[in-house]
Amino acid sequence: MAVRFKHRIVLIHCFANGNGRHSRLMADIIVEKIFGQDVFTWGAANLIAPGEFRSSYLQALTAANKGN
Repeated sequence: MAVRFKHRIVLIHCFANGNGRHSRLMADIIVEKIFGQDVFTWGAANLIAPGEFRSSYLQALTAANKGN
């Protein structure tokens, strides 16, 4: 539920910059406050800086946009 919500928020693209950070924060709030679980690590990688982790993150978002 939290990851689907995160995807929908980032897909709306509310801001010129920071959509991923905002959507990850919202997913963490859902996980922590609604389900009482520890927040996601999001791979414990920097998803903002260009590189392998950001590329994988963006590929996953593109796949989600196509329904996967």
